[in-house]
Amino acid sequence: MTQTFEPQTPQSPDVILDPQREASLRSVGVISYVLHAIVAIGALLPGVQASIVLLIVAVIVDLVKRDEAAGTWQATHFSWRLRSVLWCGVLYVVTLPLWFLFIIPGWIAWCLISIWFLYRIVRGWLAMNDRRPMPV
Repeated sequence: MTQTFEPQTPQSPDVILDPQREASLRSVGVISYVLHAIVAIGALLPGVQASIVLLIVAVIVDLVKRDEAAGTWQATHFSWRLRSVLWCGVLYVVTLPLWFLFIIPGWIAWCLISIWFLYRIVRGWLAMNDRRPMPV
């Protein structure tokens, strides 16, 4: 007799949640996407600089709540938002010397990074509203 062993896989991202838990996670997602969007739009409009505190609050909310979404399609949204912030932060730091050497290229680089960040937030928000996971 031969026994086969199949390793257990984590729950697929299309696990059906109870309605209350799904609504709670969607509310957290909406709040986080709104905070990210305010920061992204503020970064693009002169004189409308949103506080970095809003971004820090959004990141903390995502870090604290992402375990509740583990194994669901919504978990991909928590990772998507956190990766977006991480990549933007790295890109801002890498292009920081452009501000000191050449102001105009630094401004252009930061505008492009901010546009990319806004794109990621809008793309994620639309997918969440359609109950679709984000690519990992």
